[in-house]
Amino acid sequence: MSKNRLTDLNDHLFAAVERLSDEDLKGDGLKEEIDRAKAISSVALNIINNGKLLLDAQLAVKERYLESGALPKMLEAGPAEKPKK
Repeated sequence: MSKNRLTDLNDHLFAAVERLSDEDLKGDGLKEEIDRAKAISSVALNIINNGKLLLDAQLAVKERYLESGALPKMLEAGPAEKPKK
């Protein structure tokens, strides 16, 4: 099963919070965990922003173009290809 769902991202974020909450973590170990949490947070923000962009685009197409039956040329796409096995 793929680990590329927003629920999986949520699990990773909460796991990072749990690691940061470990009161026994000190010194270099704590610094490494803080750096790791910052990296995870940065990547997560990009994933969330990308998802929001896709959703906004989908809503805009539905709202503005599907009723008229025409898409701007740059948004037109051919038929979807079936995944290769």
